[in-house]
Amino acid sequence: MTETDERIRAHVFVSGNVQGVFFRATTRDTATDHGVDGWVRNLEDGRVEAVFEGDTDSVEAMVEWCHEGSPAATVEDVEVTMEEPTDCAGFEVRY
Repeated sequence: MTETDERIRAHVFVSGNVQGVFFRATTRDTATDHGVDGWVRNLEDGRVEAVFEGDTDSVEAMVEWCHEGSPAATVEDVEVTMEEPTDCAGFEVRY
């Protein structure tokens, strides 16, 4: 197993104008395109929380994508914490 094949997990909090701008749906679609597992949800404080699990390159691509977000989003900050993978499967929008 090479380093890029290793499964990693990133727990991300995105702040800015990220709710009501299709951020969650676009995150789901982008994660699916990258073959990344996990979930995304809105938080009551206006941020979006997401978890990405997959190979290093794909998860890093998703974290980088969060700095731009959906076309209508205005991202101000992205906080990332690396965690131990939990082997989640698929990608879902949580409510």
